[in-house]
Parts: sequence; C-alpha cells; structure tokens
Amino acid sequence: MSFEKLLSPVRFGSLELPNRVIMAPLTRARCRDQIPGEMQQAYYSQRAGAGMIISEATNISEGARGYVFTPGIFTDAQEAGWKKVVDSVHEAGGRMCLQLWHVGRVGHEMVHPDGRKPVAPSALRGEGAQSYVQFEDGSEGLQDSSVPRALETKEIPDVIDEYRQAAIRAKRAGFDMVEVHAANAYLLQQFMATGSNQRTDAYGGSIENRARLPLEVVDAVCEVMGADRVGIRLSPFIEIFGLTDDEPKAMAFYMAEQLNQRQLAYLHMNEPDWAGGDIKLTEEFRSAIRERFASGALIFCGHYTAEATEQLIENGHGDGAAFGRPYIANPDLVERFRQDAELNKPDEATYYGGDEKGYTDYPTLQEQAA
Repeated sequence: MSFEKLLSPVRFGSLELPNRVIMAPLTRARCRDQIPGEMQQAYYSQRAGAGMIISEATNISEGARGYVFTPGIFTDAQEAGWKKVVDSVHEAGGRMCLQLWHVGRVGHEMVHPDGRKPVAPSALRGEGAQSYVQFEDGSEGLQDSSVPRALETKEIPDVIDEYRQAAIRAKRAGFDMVEVHAANAYLLQQFMATGSNQRTDAYGGSIENRARLPLEVVDAVCEVMGADRVGIRLSPFIEIFGLTDDEPKAMAFYMAEQLNQRQLAYLHMNEPDWAGGDIKLTEEFRSAIRERFASGALIFCGHYTAEATEQLIENGHGDGAAFGRPYIANPDLVERFRQDAELNKPDEATYYGGDEKGYTDYPTLQEQAA
C-alpha cells in the first residue's frame, strides 16, 4: 500500500509539515534532573522524519509535577536543555512542538516543593491515580496520589501565568509550536469533567464555567505564540485516574467550537482505547468534531496504523494521526510506512526510566540492512 495521503504535506496553522505522521507525546521518565540532555537530543533527532514531533509532557512549574524524572520548562537550565534538543531536531530537518503539562491531582507531596499538596479544581482524590516517586532510601516506585487541595479562585491567574511563562520559554528555546495538554485526566481536564469539578465559583457548574480555565490557558499561550502556532490535546470519554464525566460529548463539542473561533493551528483528540478501554469514537462523533473545528488541522491518536490513518484522511474525518508506541521502537517510522516495511516491536520493560536501552538503540531500516 502506498499511503499517498498519509505521506502528503499538510499545514498546521502557519507551519508546513512534509507528512501527516505525527510523533505523539510520550512520557519516558529519563530526565533525572528534570533537564533534557544528550540522550534527549539523540532520541528526538533520530525521529526528525516525523511530520512534527510533539515532545513528552513537560511540567510548567515545580508544583505541576506528578512524576520524578520528567522534564520541566520553568528554569533557565531546562530552557537551555530544550534549546539544544530543538536545535538538534532542526538540524536533522524536523519540526518540534512542546507539550505543556500540569498534572493537577495526579500528584504526590513527595515530588512537590516542601511536601506541598497537589492542587485540583476540588479536594477530591483521583481513585487509582498513582505518582512515580523517589523514596528516602533512593529507590523508585509508584505511590497512590495524594488527596489534593482545591485551588482558590484568586490562585487561578497564577496557574494561567505559569502556562504563559512556559510558552515564553518554549518560544525562546526555538519550538515551532506548543500544545496545551488538556487530556488524560490531568489538571485542565479535571476542570472540564463533572466528577472532578465541584466548584461553585466562575470555574465550576456549567459547561462554560468548567471550560473557562482551559480556554483562558489557551488564550494566554496564544498571546505568546500566536494561535497559528498553538495546538491542544483533548480526550473526551477517557476513564483513567478516577476521572468521571456526565457530559463528555457536550464538553467536546463546546471546546471544538470555542477553539475554532480562536483559529487554533490544530486539535489533537486522544481516543479512549489508549488507556485500555473499549470505547471507540464513532464516525458520527468524528464528523461532528470536524464540523465544529474547521479552522485548523484535526488529528487523532490511539492505536492507529498507517492503513487506518489513510482511511481517516480519505474520509475527511481528520488530517493525520499521532503515533506513540510505534515511534518508541521505530525512529524511522515514516520511511517504514513509505516502504511498507515491518515495524520493530517496542520493549514495554523500557518504556519508563533507565538509560539508552529501549530509548535510542532501536535500529532503522538502513541499520538493519547493514
């Protein structure tokens, strides 16, 4: 199969991409000091053949963290580290987007400054949510997330400013785009979902109120980057970390309409089956989202194959797909699609933490042939 549409150029806002194979954001937990280094330079530049690379989720502040060994974008050293990564990707001919992340209640005092509680829209623990922490004896492991404290209304502008400052640093570091992470049961989705948001102020209750913080974050980031250089990730219907929502479809439609008005570069929809669920987005839902978000590119993510993405584009339901696990094991994924070649299989044991093994040592087709 030739995958003509998948391998054809596309425009995301003001950025031209050579193909529609997007590298999905993948947390790999290999930044032991929260600063991207030489391993990250090698890892991302190996994958520069993607239409665009979306970085691993990156903490916008110390209090946004939920996992040790994940990178940040709130210090000069982190900004400098990311600049070297972006420069390496650009030198290899690629384009790169930084995903901005705040975990909200999916956190633990052990990874926060001075043992502070994680913050959330309401003081409700995410059942089943776990943080990856480092214990006093130096060992590492998962710990049930802490009971969070509810953000006070007067604190919310500070959170928005953390996103703004992170976007400023991302722009200085040379990123082509930024993506607002409003998916996967983290802070911004916690505000959108009925089960995690029991507020009675301007940020709770109605759909418009629950969507207020994500949209104010988008507006702040757009002020820095320009809307044509901003994307957002949503995951309606997802059920992880104890997240529940009585109005996921209505919220998704409202967000799509609001983002369309803002003329965002792209909308990135993460599908529920990513988390092991059996919910598939219907064709009717895809068409409805496409109708409501017509001003920018629309991509989907969740166990996609090249064949499925070609059909998605052919049907007019999307402009491409983000590939996660395939990009872990196949740095030359685009070339493998072009040649319809067999894909390497990822080693699940090396997904998180560790060193170069399972990170930068997967062979390309050319290396395998040699």
